[in-house]
Amino acid sequence: MQNRRMTPTPPLPACCTPLLDHWPFPEAVAGARLLSTGFDPARLDPEDFARWGIPQPRGVSKRQAEYLAGRLCAHQALRCVTGRPGVPATAEDRSPVWPAGVVGSITHGAGWAAAVVASNTACRGIGLDVERLLAATRAERLAGEILVPDELAQLNGLDEASRAERITLAFSFKESLFKALYPMVRQRFYFEAAQVTELAEGHARLRLLADLTPEWRTGVELRGQYAEVDGRLLTLVSIPA
Repeated sequence: MQNRRMTPTPPLPACCTPLLDHWPFPEAVAGARLLSTGFDPARLDPEDFARWGIPQPRGVSKRQAEYLAGRLCAHQALRCVTGRPGVPATAEDRSPVWPAGVVGSITHGAGWAAAVVASNTACRGIGLDVERLLAATRAERLAGEILVPDELAQLNGLDEASRAERITLAFSFKESLFKALYPMVRQRFYFEAAQVTELAEGHARLRLLADLTPEWRTGVELRGQYAEVDGRLLTLVSIPA
């Protein structure tokens, strides 16, 4: 057996909390790993980009810290799934470019970042999104932009808090859906292209309302999952291979 020389892992950036390898959703996805970290832009050290082999983006410290934290999670998730660490490149459209043999997704917001990676023998696509629960007044203001008529009708009879949660989840699921499908359809689509038809006990069902490709057309349904993590709503859409 050939011995492999293990590259020493650099020290964890001071702006990031220890990475957590966990699965907060109710149902496992075969071959997938999710890693997350908290981050503090005030503690960002630009030298950490070079230490971890992560290209340093332009922008303010918040933008740089969230990018570093997200790519750090992706680096370690790739190590878990493939045995080989790496950092996904960034395409011209700013989407991550994953190594051959895997699919993945990165999300960050409100001082928290995560990445999920899965073998492409288990998943054709995977999308992950995190959101802070929208305040009730903001949720109502955005509802018309996020929800299609059937989704708006589903708000009838719900109390203020439940309406805000459902609007937030719809927003997040549509973000996760885009991340899962975009590498396959290679075209941008927006909130009106899909609807969340069911939400119950951590599970969701989504339906396409637009023809994206001959395969991904109006009426196609996909499954999703959601969970609360440290006061944040996390959604996942995975497409089995």
